[in-house]
Formats: sequence, structure tokens, C-alpha cells
Amino acid sequence: MERRGGSWLLCLLPLVAAGQPLDAGSAAYEERTVTGIRGRAVELSCGTAAPAVVFWSFTATGSAGPPRAVAVGSGPEAAVAPGAGALGRVALRNGTLELRELRTAAAGRFLCQGLFPEWGRLRVGYAAVMLRVLVPVSKPFVRLTAAAAAEGTEVALTCTVREGTAPLSFSWQHREPHGMLLAAPVGMGGSGAELLLAPANRSHAGWYSCTARNEVNNRTSEPVYLDIVYGPDEPAISVEPFSPEQGSFSAGEREDVVLSCLAPSNPPSRYIWLHNGSQVHIGQTFVMSAIARGQAGTYTCLAENTHLQTRTQATIVLTVYYPPAGSPSCSALATADLRDVALRCRWLGGFPPARLRWVGPGEEEEELEEEEDEEGAAGPSLSMATSVVPGAATRNGSSFTCVATHPALREGAVCRTTLWIPAGSPTCTAAATKRDEFVMLRCRWEGGEPPATLRWWDGRGRALGFPTPSTTVLVLSTDTGLRGQDFVCVAAHPLRAASTECRLRLDVPELEVERSEVAVLEGGEARLACRQRGGTELGAELGWYDPQEREVPAGSAKYRLERGGAWANLTVRDAEWPQDGGTYRCAAANSVGTASLPVRLRVDRYPAPPNVTISKLRYTRARTEVRLQWRTQGAGNLTGFVVQRRPAKKPQRRSPGTWETAAGDIEPHSRDRRLGGLDPRVVYAFRVLAVNHRTAGHPSEVQTPAEPPFEALPAVMGAAVMGMLVATSMSLLAVYFIARHRDRLPRLHELLFRMAGPDAPQLAEDANVAVSMEDGEGQGQEEPGGPSTAAVEEEPPGDPLDDAPVDVTITGTAMP
Repeated sequence: MERRGGSWLLCLLPLVAAGQPLDAGSAAYEERTVTGIRGRAVELSCGTAAPAVVFWSFTATGSAGPPRAVAVGSGPEAAVAPGAGALGRVALRNGTLELRELRTAAAGRFLCQGLFPEWGRLRVGYAAVMLRVLVPVSKPFVRLTAAAAAEGTEVALTCTVREGTAPLSFSWQHREPHGMLLAAPVGMGGSGAELLLAPANRSHAGWYSCTARNEVNNRTSEPVYLDIVYGPDEPAISVEPFSPEQGSFSAGEREDVVLSCLAPSNPPSRYIWLHNGSQVHIGQTFVMSAIARGQAGTYTCLAENTHLQTRTQATIVLTVYYPPAGSPSCSALATADLRDVALRCRWLGGFPPARLRWVGPGEEEEELEEEEDEEGAAGPSLSMATSVVPGAATRNGSSFTCVATHPALREGAVCRTTLWIPAGSPTCTAAATKRDEFVMLRCRWEGGEPPATLRWWDGRGRALGFPTPSTTVLVLSTDTGLRGQDFVCVAAHPLRAASTECRLRLDVPELEVERSEVAVLEGGEARLACRQRGGTELGAELGWYDPQEREVPAGSAKYRLERGGAWANLTVRDAEWPQDGGTYRCAAANSVGTASLPVRLRVDRYPAPPNVTISKLRYTRARTEVRLQWRTQGAGNLTGFVVQRRPAKKPQRRSPGTWETAAGDIEPHSRDRRLGGLDPRVVYAFRVLAVNHRTAGHPSEVQTPAEPPFEALPAVMGAAVMGMLVATSMSLLAVYFIARHRDRLPRLHELLFRMAGPDAPQLAEDANVAVSMEDGEGQGQEEPGGPSTAAVEEEPPGDPLDDAPVDVTITGTAMP
């Protein structure tokens, strides 16, 4: 039991456990009804005012037993009786009983007994609350007597719910198989939870769902599908493209014909196509791509319901028409000696043959169908139609139409021709064949309908060749002397009263040059230009010849030859004096003769640079290089220097060798150069030249390199100093060795260091010091002529058995 408050409330519960009301004399009493929903919350109040002490008890609906205690409370303190959880989550707040997560068992009579403070005393009050607990309707589900029923049978649908407070109401929803919602089921019987389809038809197929409602809520079931089996109905055959004939259908050959059969059925029908009684296809649609005439005949569609084992069929007749191949062709020809025009329209073949009709300018097809003999139009004919119109009476640009009709063509076919005179006038050209054996004269005047008729005539009025349309060619031999002759091409057209012509004169080409004389500095480029001015009818091949009358080839390193249709330019590269100067010739030749023009090319040299003299030429010590210096004399422009060498003339009877370049491209501001790579065994001669572009000045005087100066003083002085150092070092080493090894060399020690009582060691040390000082003085002496040399003089030693002391004198002398 939930407790909130003091223990005195617990003591109060036994007093009212038996459900007896408190005895307080006269008391207020109230009854009311409250509705609650299972699973939700409801509040039961004891009155308008909050009681000081309240006690709630409960009696279930239909129960004859005593009331059960639910809760008791005083102010904020409250206690819930054990077992009250069967009603829901019970709470008591300020005398109001709250039931959360309400249960069905809470339906019944709740009695509230309370003490209410009033005018300083406690008043007893009673309130009886009848609680109705409503149960929401559960989600319904639909049951079918048959999921698939044949059309005409009876089908019942039942909507079932597991729980829900009555009363319940039901409604039905019907959706077509493709999902379209219907407002209400059509032709359906029954109401409430059962829907009766008697009899069922194909419109009843689809999705069904029901909705159950009570005063709490409404729920809708999941849809179930009802399938109605029926058919097949009578097949309906459609033909594409649609072209019905009397009692049949027709199609044009090479068309794509689609036969479709529709026989409503569930399950869908199985379709079989028969052509003239033979099976040709299985399926609802029979496509005949590019139908042929042999595919005409009867086509039967057989529809079968495999579930009901029923069949139906339908038959049509298909006729195949085919028009002539291609399209009608229109042409116009000049006739009656080029005075009239014959219009021809042809479209052969087809079944049946095409009907052709010419329509003149400004005429309507509808009028021609009604009046076949109208002026200006020919009557209808099969496959071919011809109409002749006078040329003089026909305006330039007049259009004529040939209309063709055929059963296989919905809109028929047309071809048009417009009579017009070619623009401009005829053009004449002449060309020579290979090796100039023949000359072809071509006359062209393209366009026009009909085409213009052309023919060649010579200058004396004689006809040459045959008349031809648009283009005519006359071939002449070059052996007949064609130079200077005139030829005329005459053109005639039916819509033109007078003829027109063009003329040709065969002649040699006429040339002109840009300049008859061209000057260029040595090393530059010279451009010689030549073009053809006249005589271009036969064309010509232009070329250039050099001063030696040699033809200049294309792709030469010296020359660049550029050619166009009527021009040729020659560029002389890196012009040299004097061999590139002279007269060049531009020549042109065609089948009737040749022509040429000369152009003189003058190559000028640059001014001579100043003269050069050699100011210094000397070998280095190794004699493999020379140092060369020079200077210029006089004024003049220069772009650099060139140093040349050759072996000197040695011996006298041998002639000197040729000059070779030892150094080139020397900057113009440079005046000296070190030249290497010389053979020490060869005596060379050198000279220097100043250069101004391609022009070289007078060479300098020829000189041979001088020997380098003798410099022996440093070498001699170095050798003398080195000798003195070596001699002094050897003497010191010998004295030091004898002094250290007196026991092993007693005689030499006595010779060098005489013993004189106790002062002997001091004498030996003095002797060493003396030798060192003399050696240092000898190294410091040097004369300007060369290094000094040190000589050490020594007396021959005495008898080694003689122990008498020997005086030794060491003298250092500086030699010149």
C-alpha cells in the first residue's frame, strides 16, 4: 500500500473497510457517471471542494459483494489500499482519485466519503461515480469465401475484430486492381460486417478493406485481393497503320504492319495468329516488318483462357498494295529546234499503276480533278505523262508539278520542275594535254532547266563538233598551227529568244617582272619576281634560269623557288660576289609557244675594313701557345678579325703551306688572343685580317713567334740555398751521432771533442753550439747572382792507435 502521511490514516481504514458510511447525521450526496478509455487516464473528483479527509471505495459492475477500499487521504497525505493496482495506476491528490493506464476491471461504482470543513466544523459528504471503461476497437481483418471466383458466382467478405466496446459499425472500401479507389462498391449486397457479392462480375475484382468504428476510435484492415476469373470475350483486331477497305484492311508494301488482338479475359488470354489457316505467331501483337505482297490474305486471332478452357476467335482480310519503286521523276527537254520544252513525268511499276497528272503554274489540284480537259494541264495517265509548253510563252522561273496518286500512298507523291535560264553567261577555257600534243577547248554554262545547248564555231563561222547540253569539249591538235586563232562557243536556251556566246584566242603567255634589275649586298638574299599577265587561256608553266642558262630546280640549297598558278618567284640565298651576279631569265611555255624576260642581279661587296699590324707575338714557356696582339691602322667599318697560321718556310727549298684559320669570329673590339694547340717542333707563321661582313681587308705582315725571355736567377739561387741546407744537415747529424755513441766510436769522439779534465763535456757542448751557429750564418749569406753554396773542409784523420788529441777546425764558406 502506498503511503503518504501519518499513521492515523491507516487507523481510519479499518473503520470503513466494511464499506459502511460515516455516521455524521445529515450529509450531502451526489451521483454522476464518468467514461474512461482503457489504457488512458481518468480523474474522479469527490466534490467541488477539497475534503479534509477522504475515503474512496469500489464496487465492480455486476458484483454483489461489499465495496473494496481503494484509497484514503487527508490533505497532501494519502494512502492506496492493497489490490488497487488491478484498476490501473492509482493516485490520490487533494481528494481526487486518479486512475492512469486504466484497466477494464475498473468499470463499476466508486464511492467517495469525505469530511469537508464548513463554518468551523466538519461536514460529511458522499459522491457516487459510475465509471464506464471503453475498449478501443482493434485492427480488423477481412475473410473471403474464395480468393478467386468465376464471374457469375457468389462471394462473401467478412470483417472481423478481436475486441472493441459495442456498438460497432463497419464500412467497406474497394480499389481496382491498378489501385484506383472507388467511392463505393458497385452492385454489392449486404451490410455491416459482411459484404455479399451476388453474383460477382469482373468489375468486383480488386482490393477490399473494411473499417470498424466505435465511440472511441476506428481502424482499417489491410487490403485483400479478390480475383474474378472470366473470358475470353469476342476478340477485337486492330491494324496499324489503319486503312480499312470494303470488308477488309489494306497496307502498303514495305510498311511495318502491326496486328493487335484484344479479348478481355482473366487470367489474360493466350493469343494465336493464323495466316490463311496456318499458325504464324503466338502473342497478342503480330508485327510484320516491311510487309511483302505475298503476306496478303486472311488473318485469324484465336484467344484462349487456359483457366476456364474457353476459346474465341476473329478473322480479317488484309490486302497489300505496293506503289512503284522510288518516286516520280520529272524532266524537261528542249524540243522543236530548241523553241519548245517537253515536260516528262515517269513512275513505272506498282500495283495498281500510279496515276500521273501535270499541273501548270497557278493551277489547283482540286480543279484538275473536276476538269480534266482544262487548258494548261494534261489529263491523267498511268505510269507516264508528257506535256509540251512553248518556250517563248513561258516565263523564266515557271514551275510545273507532276502529281502521282496510288492506293498505297495516303498523300500521294509529287515531283516538280522549274524552267529557268542559267545565270550569267557561258565560260570558255583551254587546256593542253600531256606533252602538249592536243588542246582541249571547254565551254560550260551549267544550270538551267532544261540545260542550255552549247556548240563550238571557229573564227570563220564553221561549226565544230556537235551540240551538247551544259558542257561541250573540242579537242584540237597542236600540229595545225593554233597560235593566234579565235574560237566561239554559242549557247541557246528555249526560254531565251537570242543566243549568247564566249570567245577564246590561243596565244603564247605574256610575262612581266617586278624589277628588271635587282641589287643585293654580298651575303644577303635577292628576290626575283615574275608573273603571267596575258595568254592564260592555255595556262603556262613558269620557271627560272641562272646566268649559265641552267634551269633552277626546286628544293636547291642555293635557290628557293616558289610557284603559283600564274607566278614564280626566285630567291637567291647567301649571295656571293661575283659568281652569283649576272642575268637570270624567267620563262613560260604553253602548247602554242614560249616567252621569257631577263632580270639582272647585281651583287655588291661591303667596303674594305682598315689594315692590321701585329704588335706582339711571343711563345709561352711550353711553346704550345702564343700570345698575339695587334692594332688597326686607318678608318673603316669592321665586324671582326681572323687569325691565320701556317708552318714557316723551312727548309728553304720547300714552299710554305696554305693558310689555315687559327681563330675566327673575333669580336671587333678585341685586340689580343691567346692561341693554343701548337706543335713545339714546328715553327709557325701568323697573320691577322680585319673583316667587314664578307669583305676581308689586307692581311697584316707575316711574323713568327719570339722566344720567351731567359729567367735563370731564381733557379740558381734556389739551388744554392738547397745545397747549403743539405750539407749543414748532414754535418750536424754526423756530429750528433758521434757525440751520442762515444763508447762505440772513441777515436772519432776524441778527434772531435778533446778531453781536458773535467771540462771535457762542456767542450763537446760548445763544439755543437759552434757548429750550429756557423751553419746558421752560412745559410743566411746570398748574393744577387745566385744561391750560395756551403763547403765543409776537414783534415785527414790520424792513426787510430794514436791517443794524442787532435784539433779539428770546421769552416763555413759562401761561394759566389
